[in-house]
Amino acid sequence: MNMSKLQEVFDCPAPVALVTGSGSRRVGREIAIHLASLGCRIALHANTSVDQAEDLAKYISEEHSQQAIVTHGCLSHEGTPERLVDETVTKFQRIDILVNSAAIWQPTPLENITAGEIREYFEINAIASFLCAKAAGLRMVGQSAGGSIINIGDWATVRPYLDHAAYFPSKGAIETMTRSLAVELGRRNPRIRVNCIQPGPVLLGEDATDAFAQKMATSTLAGKVGTPEHVAHATQFLCENDFVTGICVPVDGGRSIFAPDGIQAGLNSG
Repeated sequence: MNMSKLQEVFDCPAPVALVTGSGSRRVGREIAIHLASLGCRIALHANTSVDQAEDLAKYISEEHSQQAIVTHGCLSHEGTPERLVDETVTKFQRIDILVNSAAIWQPTPLENITAGEIREYFEINAIASFLCAKAAGLRMVGQSAGGSIINIGDWATVRPYLDHAAYFPSKGAIETMTRSLAVELGRRNPRIRVNCIQPGPVLLGEDATDAFAQKMATSTLAGKVGTPEHVAHATQFLCENDFVTGICVPVDGGRSIFAPDGIQAGLNSG
């Protein structure tokens, strides 16, 4: 039987992917489903959405005939990132893909942001991603096929909008972290690649009005709102291409370079 590109890259009939923040209905969930459809065994991570993650694991098993387990825990707690990787390797004896998609954000006026909230943003969005990548990457160093680490950033770190003054710095750190870990891990095993995806408007809130959705669509060069599947397909590309590492890929329909009517809308894209 012919092997898929993903199977060839990792020299495995069923590569193993750990996806953080994949319990709730967000981008991580769609990435996990897409990787399962490509033949990956999946380790799902959830903090407060464990029941949803269990349902997703059952769906992956039934619809894609792939093994799926659920790991849980708050990523800001000491030892949790390392434990997630350990549980994945204990179950599957390897880890080929890590997707750091867990994140927190909440619109907050600058005047109301506390030091504790700033620390929490960095703990979850930056430090936990670093520790997950470090733990997974050092496991990948000992694997002949290496591995692929994908961090989920945000398009608006280059054009921040209002009321997210603590969130954007925590996401901006992801870009530098990606390049640094690409060097560190690539020098230890040249088959390890570390990249970043910067989604744009791909998941509007359930309460988004048609008018808001249209405004988001016209803020992109593509003239439409994206979907989590666009991010999932970018994930596939970065996993399969073994000559791409240390880059940050905007999946934003061109929004990061487009200023309609010469102004910046400054709107939260979700």
